[in-house]
Amino acid sequence: MASNEVVLLDAALKERREQHETEVPDYVIFERFVAEKVLRHADLSDEEIEAGNIGGNNDAGLDGAYTFLGEALLEEDDDLLSDETKPSDHAKGQTLTLWLIQAKTSNSFTENAIDLLASSLNRLLALAPDENSLQALYSSDILNRVDIFRRAWTKLATRQVKISVHVVYATKGDVNEINSKVRLKADELVATVKELIVGGRVSFDFWGARELWDAHNDAPSYTLRLAFQEQANTGSSLVALVRLSDYVKFLTDEDGSLRRHIFDWNVRDYQGGAIGVNREISRTLTDENAPEFWWLNNGVTILCSADISIVNKTYILEDVQIVNGLQTSHTVFKAMQNPLVAERSGNKAILVRILATNDPAVRDQVIRATNRQTNVPEASLRATEELQRKIESYFASNEWYYDRRKNFYRNVGKKAERIVSIPYLAQAVMAMGLSQPNHSRARPTSLLKKDEDYNRIFSEKVHLATFLWVVRNQKLIDAHLLKASDITSSERSNLKYYLSMLLVARMFGDHVRHTSQLNKIASEDVLIDEKDIAKELDLLRHLAQKFGEPRGFTLDRTAKNAEFASFVLSEAFPNKATGYRS
Repeated sequence: MASNEVVLLDAALKERREQHETEVPDYVIFERFVAEKVLRHADLSDEEIEAGNIGGNNDAGLDGAYTFLGEALLEEDDDLLSDETKPSDHAKGQTLTLWLIQAKTSNSFTENAIDLLASSLNRLLALAPDENSLQALYSSDILNRVDIFRRAWTKLATRQVKISVHVVYATKGDVNEINSKVRLKADELVATVKELIVGGRVSFDFWGARELWDAHNDAPSYTLRLAFQEQANTGSSLVALVRLSDYVKFLTDEDGSLRRHIFDWNVRDYQGGAIGVNREISRTLTDENAPEFWWLNNGVTILCSADISIVNKTYILEDVQIVNGLQTSHTVFKAMQNPLVAERSGNKAILVRILATNDPAVRDQVIRATNRQTNVPEASLRATEELQRKIESYFASNEWYYDRRKNFYRNVGKKAERIVSIPYLAQAVMAMGLSQPNHSRARPTSLLKKDEDYNRIFSEKVHLATFLWVVRNQKLIDAHLLKASDITSSERSNLKYYLSMLLVARMFGDHVRHTSQLNKIASEDVLIDEKDIAKELDLLRHLAQKFGEPRGFTLDRTAKNAEFASFVLSEAFPNKATGYRS
């Protein structure tokens, strides 16, 4: 008989499976569920989890790989990894962390699974690996994901970063029933990795049905209490002086960790303790002769829903988001973990502004205004623009959900397949509307950084219905690639946007040069046929081989090459001008 924990876990997985409108393999559901729970502290989006999910053959015994610098997830197009970029000082003193996840739907933990992983890590974590042997042994997906960590490690070698590797092995089994030989294998793997990660921290954790269920049951709360000393209010806005000790309690969850989810709407992530403003905050907190904290600091801005209760000088706030003051909050939280600092500065006050509104336009206006005084890239404020609000509203009216604010719709229980992020829509439009799938593949998180790219993708000439049509078709393609048993994970990640470009070009009768041209196709409200997906995938496989083999390119390198996009169109439309020269 299955244990209660297994029964409950299976019920949660069944619910997750039913959120998908198309069939998704059980092992994929489990792998992504495990990654979401293991990394719940990082509050990753579904697309970020999917990007780190590794499946198929030659996966090195791994099902997920994720690299973080401090609390920020690194992707392959991150500025830090560019050869043209020097690492900034804010990386100094931070921790570079690699999370490696092995997730199996079995009811036990085995020695063989750990042996395979140990053998792979010995090769994958070498800073000067034999690239040819790695390519022969492992898929491009696992190589790319681990390469993010290796490149960041090499790039930050002179920045005194701390290195950490966490390995998690998850099944539906019982951790208490793991035999001594399996645990010994785990200890040996840790010792092996420690020899590679000189001076770094290495851990290995087993997660069973109980651990997964407990993590699933630990839902983040957006209704929080904040004690204050003095306050003033006008209309729906409040200003309060809050003791630092009480503010840290407000920021801390039941496990003693920082509530990252209440910073989801902030326009940038924590910049680390080495940048000037954060050093000054730390110095103020540790200096017993420093004046009142709020004299020297701008404080924080909190947005919440319009219903605020006050009980015994304590606010009860719902739908809490800290939209300005992330650097202050993180630095105060870290500093106050030191008992001496907590005793010395706990009674000092921080200035807190609380703005209560249910109007999304007002919220966006506040976010833009409160971040104009700091050096925030314009791309970080894209979500607050009027067109983005219009897209969100139009999608919602059609029961699709545009996640302008990370994980907002997942947290309120909307189906994962119906949730669309800004980068997801941008990648699909870049492929279908601009015939540049190479950029969609190579620049998943940086497409919106340049005004020129943003304005081409999110043109006012593109109808709202067209944006939704693009998403519906991209989701159809993704679903087909996910459920098809003869498609490798490498083909799935490298060819999906080429499929988007090619299928839409077939519907248009030529390659699409401008996003506004999509309006004509979308107005007919005809979706891509699944039979056509399979047909064009076969063609793309052939063309990728034809283009890549003479050049010695892997499929990953081929997909990121601009010439390959032109080559595909020239082969598919031989009588049309595509700009490709053989």
